[in-house]
Amino acid sequence: MSANENLSAADIRIILDKQRAACLANEPWTAEQRCELIDRAIGLLVDHQDEIIEALAADFGHRSKDFSRVMDVLGPLASLKYTKANIAEWMKPDLRASDRGEAWVQYQPLGVVGILTAWNFPGNMVFNGLAGALAAGNRVMIKVSEYNPATSALLARIFKEVFAEDEVAIITGGPDIGHAFSQQPFDHLLFTGASSIGKHVMRAAAENLVPVTLELGGKSPTIISRTADMKSAVSKIITGKLHNAGQICLAPDYVFVPEELQETFVATVRDVVATLFPTLLDNPDYTSVINARHFQRLHGYLDEARTAGVELIELNPAAEDFSDQPHHKMAPTLLRNPGNDLQVMQDEIFGPLLPFKTYKHFAEVVTFINSRPRPLGLYYFGSDATEESFVLSRTTSGGVTLNDVLRHAGVETLPFGGVGNSGMGAYHGFDGFRTFSHGKSVLRAADGMDVMRPPYSEQVRQIVGSMIKR
Repeated sequence: MSANENLSAADIRIILDKQRAACLANEPWTAEQRCELIDRAIGLLVDHQDEIIEALAADFGHRSKDFSRVMDVLGPLASLKYTKANIAEWMKPDLRASDRGEAWVQYQPLGVVGILTAWNFPGNMVFNGLAGALAAGNRVMIKVSEYNPATSALLARIFKEVFAEDEVAIITGGPDIGHAFSQQPFDHLLFTGASSIGKHVMRAAAENLVPVTLELGGKSPTIISRTADMKSAVSKIITGKLHNAGQICLAPDYVFVPEELQETFVATVRDVVATLFPTLLDNPDYTSVINARHFQRLHGYLDEARTAGVELIELNPAAEDFSDQPHHKMAPTLLRNPGNDLQVMQDEIFGPLLPFKTYKHFAEVVTFINSRPRPLGLYYFGSDATEESFVLSRTTSGGVTLNDVLRHAGVETLPFGGVGNSGMGAYHGFDGFRTFSHGKSVLRAADGMDVMRPPYSEQVRQIVGSMIKR
């Protein structure tokens, strides 16, 4: 069966059954076999890197090729190599203390893992999820996004060159196929995407009691303290925000700025954007919005804010005309103190728009963050240890980067995931291995008196009684 065919739910189930049968018919993959499987994935990234980059550029209309090479080739390549280097250690039994005998946790494959990826970093998500699932010894089925037709078709083709269908299968198709995919009785399902879709995926998975890991994004707040170096903070915030034209689940979604520093903030943002992107329309480093639908959605936020009287600050260093262009490029725009009821302050923006809100007292910031759904990321810029501790202890988010943005997600020794509305569960590194494994409790019982076995003699009563104390 070709991965490029229009599959039905029945076809997807056939592949799942084939993978499960192969899993049950064979011994679990050894560390060496898992490393060999990961080597095949590494080979795909290295050998087809230019094709992946060109496909991504075609899907976006325009996407920075250097950025694609870093994020969708080098990033997952590093993850695969790190995973391969640690598989043997992760597979070792985890010994636990016990006074009842020899106890340990034995990690074993779950079976068949399903992965539903988003469109913004398809290479990164496919290979990062694959790293953890293969490290744990699972067979894997991956549904790739219909928003990346060129990239999805490429991945479907090249995966078939090195993986048998009962090892790793790529599934293409539209939302109906995605829905059918999420209804399958996988042993675990990893979904990356919007919170609204995550609810449907979780509901579908619940029909088969499939455990899920949901990476859902959200509105990641960024705090600039009065103790921050404004130029350094803004440079990092804007660089992170304009990566992929803001189409990143961890992108800074809105910024808190001390009230008296807002003009300094705006002026610094202008300078930083002019330095990073002196032009935008023909700049190879500036990425397009993925499609017309999202382009219109983002302009809808601006239209609503403009109607509400919000000051919009367009960051267009060369004063270029965006009205007639072959793609969907959009000028970065600041929104000063937008009302909390506006859609731009309700939805995850996923584009090059950056609202900022001013504050007088630092406690206001934490109160505001805690009044909103819990975000995937949170960023604090400053050198005040008390403020930093206050933010870390009094807010809840999937992860935090201090004095930068995004970067905690690239540390393989840290779990990556959300909390509450921004997701559940985590993967990457050892945490991914554990997510896609069953940690089976094992006890080799020691010989000795069993106080739970009748008849309950006076000696047993005395032993039990002597143990019940403060």
